[in-house]
Amino acid sequence: MAATLPATPHNDVETMDGSVPEGPPPAARRAAPWGDALFSILAHAAAWLTLALLAGILGSLVVGAAPAIKEFGLGFLWRSDWDPVQNKYGGLAMIFGTLMTSLIALVIAVPVSFGIALFLTELSPKWLKRPLGTAIELLAAVPSIVYGMWGLLVFSPVLATYVQQPLQATFGGVPVLGALVSGPPVGIGLLSAGIILAIMVIPFIASVMRDVFEITPPLLKESAYGLGSTTWEVVFKVVLPYTKTGVVGGIMLGLGRALGETMAVTFVIGNFNQLNSLSLFEAANSITSALANEFAEAGNGMHKAALMYLGLVLFFITFVVLACSKWLLVRLRKGEGTRA
Repeated sequence: MAATLPATPHNDVETMDGSVPEGPPPAARRAAPWGDALFSILAHAAAWLTLALLAGILGSLVVGAAPAIKEFGLGFLWRSDWDPVQNKYGGLAMIFGTLMTSLIALVIAVPVSFGIALFLTELSPKWLKRPLGTAIELLAAVPSIVYGMWGLLVFSPVLATYVQQPLQATFGGVPVLGALVSGPPVGIGLLSAGIILAIMVIPFIASVMRDVFEITPPLLKESAYGLGSTTWEVVFKVVLPYTKTGVVGGIMLGLGRALGETMAVTFVIGNFNQLNSLSLFEAANSITSALANEFAEAGNGMHKAALMYLGLVLFFITFVVLACSKWLLVRLRKGEGTRA
């Protein structure tokens, strides 16, 4: 007689002869169709609310800037005069200051952030990795106005004394280089604002790079080291190709942070609305600093409309940067998928 296993009250267990002992059926899962419907409604509402807010912001900018758009048209983008008394407005100086300070910030921040991420993931001893990573992340928590005050009171005098004056003494007579370092040695201007922005965006870019470097499978890196590759070769031939989309995303995150920064730039850029030279030490202005300085005092009329026009231009610049980053990420992903 074939032995059988005792029947369990909750599970069907086959006996050795293939029969299934009788037992109570499993409890049916309670269905809650209203819960799924509510979750779907809330998720769709959040998505549509975000789009509605974006459309509302864009619409308010267009409506507020309509008088300036009608008066100046696209010529506003390449006119450099800004005179509220005579109602003459042009955004070239602010647009140039915004783009130049962001470019300087990226030129400085990207290599430094890459070095920090490389050190933390490949070279740092274990006892230093966590404290150093936490310290870098804490830099992102410092308020922007503190960076601006530090840049104006501490960094600008150092930049003027130990950088600008020696450069002017060395390259003052050189035709091109002399123009790039000209201007009063006060330590405020495009270069000072760009360096402060670089310090501010380094924690964001470095944190993203470190995180994407750490997701590289250890087996790939260990295999490369086993074949005799150096750390430099492992990073550039294994880690970067595997994480390039994340690296680009981190850089674009830092660029967006630099384009939208207001208070720190306002302290150190000089807030000068005319574009007199291409010197890196020339006092200049950016879109965000112009809005911060003049919007509260602008009356209803062409002045406020011109400032709204500047806000619309900044919105468009940010949108173009985001669209280009998305396009680049799509191209990189396609390249990864077609690689042999």
